[in-house]
Amino acid sequence: MALRPLDNALPITPERPKKQTKVVISVQKQSDLGVNDENRAPFPPPSADATIDYISSENLKALPDPDISIQSLVDGLEAKNWLKVCDSLNNARRFALYHSTLLLPLLEKVMLVLVKAMKNPRSALIKTSIMASSDIFNAFGDKILLESTTSDAFDQLLLQLLLKASQDKKFVCEEAEKALKAMVGSMAPLSLLHKLQAYVSHANLRIRAKAAISMSHCASKMGLEAMEEFGLVPLIQLASDSLNDKLPEAREAARSMVTSIYAKLTEKEEEKQEAWQTFCQSNLTAIHAQSVIKVVSSQ
Repeated sequence: MALRPLDNALPITPERPKKQTKVVISVQKQSDLGVNDENRAPFPPPSADATIDYISSENLKALPDPDISIQSLVDGLEAKNWLKVCDSLNNARRFALYHSTLLLPLLEKVMLVLVKAMKNPRSALIKTSIMASSDIFNAFGDKILLESTTSDAFDQLLLQLLLKASQDKKFVCEEAEKALKAMVGSMAPLSLLHKLQAYVSHANLRIRAKAAISMSHCASKMGLEAMEEFGLVPLIQLASDSLNDKLPEAREAARSMVTSIYAKLTEKEEEKQEAWQTFCQSNLTAIHAQSVIKVVSSQ
């Protein structure tokens, strides 16, 4: 007997397969990992509002335990974390100001760290290293140039300071100019002139100008004997070259330098203008001699 379908039965439909639940796995970007990059802080990075205190030299305090702290100074300066480097640079400044005898054996390493820090893209690190340079110049002065190792490190540091004084970031530029003034004020002008003379013919016109300014400051500190030891002819030739430079600040520095040379050279001369003209015409080309003589006659 055939079975009759139920009147109220629902039609049978095949069961649909269940949807698979998507599992989202967060993948950390390579740039967020602790990459061994000296220009980055190691993972985790410092907070966005991390700030650097720029402490003036007058407000730096002596270290309570310098004999112990000096042992960890180099490790701190070579740290990958730039905030740690800034803190160590401030400690290096404290050593320079209050415990310079402890810092002296490490001075070459410290100066090379300053060079490296000035090449870093972080402006805070650059400014802190420039401030450290000023304190080191004031603390050690000519000692830096007397030692061959520190003298070589100084050559690299000088170039970086001239570069930073030439850039567009005002607060870095101003700090570098202060460091250059501290350099000139703390070192014998004769030794420094030999270091600076290579840069007044540099391809970068801004570096030329900053070098000319430092040279004019050196010349203003020199007596006739020191000028003669350097060489009056090379000195006036350096000044005359900068008189025709493209940048006004280089030309102004050259005029100041010419005035200093004139004052010392003619100090004991009765006929100052005549002696000055004879000197210039004997050691410079006609056009350069005319420019140099005009600087003094126009005053």
